[in-house]
Amino acid sequence: MDFVKEAKKAEKRIRSYIRKTPLEYSPFLSKEGKNKTYLKLENLQLTGSFKIRGAINKILSLTLEDREKGVITSSSGNHGAAFAYIAEKLAIDGTIYLPKNASKAKIASLKSYGVNLEFYGYDCVQTETHARNLSLEQGVVFVSPYNDSEIIAGQATIGIELLEQLADTDVVLVPVGGGGLISGIAGYLKSVNKNIEVIGCQPINSAIMNESIKQGKIVTIESLDTISDGTAGGIEENSITFNFCKKYVDDFILVSELEIKESIRLVLQHHHMLIEGAAALTVSSYLKNKSKFKGKNVVLVISGAKISLEKLKEILC
Repeated sequence: MDFVKEAKKAEKRIRSYIRKTPLEYSPFLSKEGKNKTYLKLENLQLTGSFKIRGAINKILSLTLEDREKGVITSSSGNHGAAFAYIAEKLAIDGTIYLPKNASKAKIASLKSYGVNLEFYGYDCVQTETHARNLSLEQGVVFVSPYNDSEIIAGQATIGIELLEQLADTDVVLVPVGGGGLISGIAGYLKSVNKNIEVIGCQPINSAIMNESIKQGKIVTIESLDTISDGTAGGIEENSITFNFCKKYVDDFILVSELEIKESIRLVLQHHHMLIEGAAALTVSSYLKNKSKFKGKNVVLVISGAKISLEKLKEILC
């Protein structure tokens, strides 16, 4: 995949549909790491997460005939919201399949759009496999949350924005679930400047990409409960993101549930901003290894904003 070419193509295609999100300097985190640390605020993106970039790029790349047939996706929430937003905006018939244990806050958000919601399974891979099979049976396009070159190219537009906002970026920390976000960002950044370090951040309770990279193949292991529900669950067999992560991601940092929760509190306290568990992965990973980043220009990708009131109460009380 030519990341520079595909990212620039995606940038032109989706620019009028998305926000260029702020890159906010963090005095607190910079002082902690004795460096300059910035937050790439995708939590302020339309629909509350970075996912809209990939979803819009994929759907806009479809032929008129494919759009008229309708589209199907599966999502634990943020990809679903992005899918629903663009399907409604383009008057496309869309159906979203969700795990039965999907976040209540994200389900409530999806209900505000004019799409069909269906539930299947308790793991994102189970749900995704079911939705893919149905799309084949019905002859309609499946819009993957991460395992698709157009989705990855859409997420790569974050890399374009980053270098426009901070040309001398040294390190970028990115949340990792299925790997679509970090594949796009890392693939683009490394293609432009191989010296930029890209680090994947995962919860200890669901670090499947990290374990897959370690074993040299996509593994199937149990995911434990995590407040980082946006990155939880398995990776689809033969996902293209595995090889991209293996090639472009320099390292992984794993963090505990307590560390993730503390980072949500810290961002609320120091930036007066609400972020979800997956977004807090980069903050907690940075703080856990802050000495590693001394003297560098560091970017933490804050991937999304949605968190339930129940979880927030648990964290703050």
